[in-house]
Amino acid sequence: MFTVTPVRAFSDNYIWLLQEAGRAVAVDPGDAAPVLAHLAAHGLELEAVLVTHHHADHIGGLGALAARFPGLRIVGPASIALVSEPVMEGSQFELFGCRFEVLEVPGHTLDHLAYLAGDRLFCGDTLFGAGCGRLFEGSPEQMHASLARISALPDTTRIYPAHEYTLSNLRFAAAVEPDNAAIHQRLVEDQAVLAAGRPTLPSTLANERATNPFLRVGVDAVVSRAAQQAGARLTTPAAVFAVLREWKNHFR
Repeated sequence: MFTVTPVRAFSDNYIWLLQEAGRAVAVDPGDAAPVLAHLAAHGLELEAVLVTHHHADHIGGLGALAARFPGLRIVGPASIALVSEPVMEGSQFELFGCRFEVLEVPGHTLDHLAYLAGDRLFCGDTLFGAGCGRLFEGSPEQMHASLARISALPDTTRIYPAHEYTLSNLRFAAAVEPDNAAIHQRLVEDQAVLAAGRPTLPSTLANERATNPFLRVGVDAVVSRAAQQAGARLTTPAAVFAVLREWKNHFR
């Protein structure tokens, strides 16, 4: 089975490098330079790229990588010009002899995809450590449905988001559920992890269900806190999600 290595880019992006037997696949290479440096340092040949959505910090390196590796397999939404292998909901393909399944998870953008390989989910900006992406194009209902779909995967699913936002998200989670001991424990643990120079990711879906307010919109304490924030009764999980997302947009 392939290994997964985080390659840092910009201020908080992770470009996930899937590696096996001298071959590599990059997920969301917003910048080619750190990818090329990692490949050179480890003697790897890039054979494919997976793209989750069209934002520049996820696709900015595609042109340089395609020029460096002629015939590079670029898998992603059909909306992205440099994608050579468009995929959509239900698409499947193989890398390293492993089957990848494509999930459409709109909300952050309308073209957002996630890639599931066994127990590993590469989810771009849909699900973060203890949080979720902003709604740039989609509706709260779409994003809630996308997150509910991810939340239905097995507890052991490992989550590989594209940004290191975990600590700020956990601080928000603690404001939503101040009595949730799992959130406070995770905050302490992840502060130590980052202080040691390591990423807080990947997470597990079990950990996210216990600490991520956007996956807990059916929990009484979260519903009550969201209703208090809204000053109104909230009758659906999507409505709870919408209040939490707007609150998080302005949370400091």
